[in-house]
Amino acid sequence: MIKRLLIFIPILISACVTIPENVSPVTGFDIDRYLGTWYEIARLDHSFERGLERVTAEYSYRDDGGIEVVNRGFDPAKNLWKETTGKAFFVGDSNLGRLKVSFWGPFYGAYNIIDLDKINYSYSLVCGPNKSYLWILARKPHMEESLKSELINKAKLLGFDTNKMIHVAH
Repeated sequence: MIKRLLIFIPILISACVTIPENVSPVTGFDIDRYLGTWYEIARLDHSFERGLERVTAEYSYRDDGGIEVVNRGFDPAKNLWKETTGKAFFVGDSNLGRLKVSFWGPFYGAYNIIDLDKINYSYSLVCGPNKSYLWILARKPHMEESLKSELINKAKLLGFDTNKMIHVAH
């Protein structure tokens, strides 16, 4: 039984850092330009962000060469801020927008950047290991509706259920 667990656990953990079928990470990625504050514009709902508004993600270097991730959001029902800190590392080549992020010990989830403003790094489209995780991020708390629609349409064409997207209040 223990041998089976020792084989199964690494498979289970590595499955969380995959990229969905027919989806590719951006190439020519520059982490130095990606660091800093990003505002969540829209997302698919998950329990860890449910009900949160004014959500931000702050990325900075860690001493070990990884990336520190600080996610923060306001819960209006409880009138309080929620914050969690994690760590991220590249999955493979650092020129690909493909990282793994952990907020809970040794367990990592996929952070796949699938669209990015490569000129100004002003927006990004990010997904997790499957098509139930999707975020639109921007450097400012608001995004032009035409650009948001364009990113949502791209996600829809890739198979994400964009009808369930939550548009985040800031």
